[in-house]
Amino acid sequence: MTQTAINDKEAIKAAAKAKLEADTAEEKKLNEGRSGKGTRKTIGYTRGRSTQRIVYEAFDTDQPETLPTTQKEFMELSGISDEPLIVAFLIDGHNSYQYGNASDPVSEFVNPAWNSEMQSRFKVAVKNYATATEVELSTAVDLIKPGFEAAHAKALAAK
Repeated sequence: MTQTAINDKEAIKAAAKAKLEADTAEEKKLNEGRSGKGTRKTIGYTRGRSTQRIVYEAFDTDQPETLPTTQKEFMELSGISDEPLIVAFLIDGHNSYQYGNASDPVSEFVNPAWNSEMQSRFKVAVKNYATATEVELSTAVDLIKPGFEAAHAKALAAK
């Protein structure tokens, strides 16, 4: 790769980083004064060749305290009461959730009784161990899972 190509790549990365920082700062400004549960203004871009900047309302999953916890609360906060539309949202969410689980090669080894933090740590541990030692995922699981099961049993006993 030539020095010019390297410089071009670095310039593109720097521009993308600057754009992200500017968008984040503007989102913060747009959401000043908003607190509690509800949607937040979000900046995004249209799809296609000539993208356009857009601002839209969305739930911010990075702020769990702002998210609805029941269907009724979702309907109130979003202003959507059309049941067929809500069912479409549920189907999209369900399909996305199922795809996420199916596409994760470690998820089949996770104990569903573990809390989400333990599940996440288990997946990371297995993937990192398998990569570092160049072993199959199932071998890494056989080595690591008993420790997680013991930790889970200990946590349950402590309750």
